[in-house]
Amino acid sequence: ENLHPTRDNDVKVQVRACALSWIDTKLLSEMKMEKDLLPVGREISGIVLEVGRKVSFFQPDDEVVGILPLDSEESGLCEVVLVHEHYLVRKPEKVCWVEAAGTVRDGVRAYTALHYLSQVSPGKSVLVMDGASPFGTITIQLAQHRGAKVISTAYSLEDKQFLERLRPAVARVIDVSNGKIDVAESCLEETGGLGVDIVVDAGVKLYSAEDESTSKSQLLPHKHDIITLLGVGGHWITTERNLQLDPPDSHSLFLKGATVSFLNDEIWNLSNIQQGKYLYILLMIRILEDIMEKLSSSVFRPQLDEPIPLYEAKVSMEIVQKNQARKRQVIQF
Repeated sequence: ENLHPTRDNDVKVQVRACALSWIDTKLLSEMKMEKDLLPVGREISGIVLEVGRKVSFFQPDDEVVGILPLDSEESGLCEVVLVHEHYLVRKPEKVCWVEAAGTVRDGVRAYTALHYLSQVSPGKSVLVMDGASPFGTITIQLAQHRGAKVISTAYSLEDKQFLERLRPAVARVIDVSNGKIDVAESCLEETGGLGVDIVVDAGVKLYSAEDESTSKSQLLPHKHDIITLLGVGGHWITTERNLQLDPPDSHSLFLKGATVSFLNDEIWNLSNIQQGKYLYILLMIRILEDIMEKLSSSVFRPQLDEPIPLYEAKVSMEIVQKNQARKRQVIQF
């Protein structure tokens, strides 16, 4: 009801599906973007209703998918939104609305981890922690598509069974749910003692067991385990923003010539210089198009919950914000 007039580069989209993702309020605060009311839902798919006079990529009735920018004033949980054309790509006809919206963020994260932070290639070994999560599933599928050998950890018997059913098959599923399996030992055994080339974690244990408060943290590997299982020249991609490496940790990484990179979901959104912004546009469009192509060809088979009606969005978002959703939550209009 309060949409401003369509600007030169705006695309007016009738939203058909919107995925719910965790809102990083700490990052927004650090970037001075915190507000009293935050827009919910940034991954959308829908139909183009109207385009600005300078829009060159789209025309009315095109089916599109995209991610609203970090500083967007719009919520994806609206019937109609205005989006700059650079944040959208065409949706393949055979990809449904829910799959398009529900895969795009995890796809961007997986591409960031495996292509721009570690350069996955045929023959490399990749350890994906918590492979049954929505992000872990897409990461496994992208790594396998690039010819890598994938090892994954499972946090429950249900997760283990899901991972063992994946095709192509995961090389090894390490069930850490009982806390008795040594992840480092299992990975070294699977790689003939050489270690893993790429590790994509789902968080790490920073302290000793008695200092950890939650049950999930007990399932996470210790940072020393990851350093131990890394191979020479290995890449550790971490989602742990508060990772602290002590001098012995750094020395071990130095001896292996290994690297540590931080996986920030919003890396493409945070450049404030024109050259960086232009690079972001080119890379994001290419990544989004590739994600949609892989969805269309069934390379990506996402972990999605049943589509959720709009009136249940509040309850679903509360579950997402508490990190209690094991499948991607998507609102269908």
